[in-house]
Amino acid sequence: MATTTTRPTTPAPATAAERPSPAARLLGDTHALGRRLPQLLVGLTLYGTSMGLMLRSGLGLDPWDVFHQGLQRTAGLSVGAWVTICGALVLLLWIPLRQRPGPGTVANVLMIGAAMDLTLRVVGTPGPLPARIALMAGSIVLNGLATGLYIGARFGPGPRDGLMTGLHRRTGRSLRLIRTGIELTVLAAGVLLGGTAGVGTVAYALAIGPLAQFFLPWCTVPSAAETSRKG
Repeated sequence: MATTTTRPTTPAPATAAERPSPAARLLGDTHALGRRLPQLLVGLTLYGTSMGLMLRSGLGLDPWDVFHQGLQRTAGLSVGAWVTICGALVLLLWIPLRQRPGPGTVANVLMIGAAMDLTLRVVGTPGPLPARIALMAGSIVLNGLATGLYIGARFGPGPRDGLMTGLHRRTGRSLRLIRTGIELTVLAAGVLLGGTAGVGTVAYALAIGPLAQFFLPWCTVPSAAETSRKG
């Protein structure tokens, strides 16, 4: 009996209608862009604003900003400029970790430091201690909201968060251990360089996780699949 050999078929090339649009190639998931893009920009702007307000309180900074301020005091440039420079350098560390940045990752590097410097130009340091405490508390809450907004826009993690998840994937260590190790390292380096650590540093470390967890469900834009399931 003769046997029939079936040759594998070559997939037909995608038609123009099937090929992703330039927006899809650049942005990935294009669902709900009319909400997600403005939310990303607002979230990153508020994030930089909250960092500037926390610095103005004079009661301590989050670990990365202690490091950025230490660099500013040691090498010059503005704190916001160091936020941008360090973000870009951290992004380079994604290459050996095989992390892929999203549009939000790049926007994070470009926008947050600029928003921080602008805030520092227009907001002065309040004199009385109660006003400084209120400014510190308000900046931490604002940072939690900003975190929920930019992560909930689903355009990719910030460079520092991507470093954490990349190390987790490559080493198998827990996210908590890796994040704690990174932040303690930059905090110690920042203090040695002259950055300001204080009660605000502790308050931020204790509050930012619960605040981000509270705001994220309210700010996350559902995907097309999630929207269709709800419909």
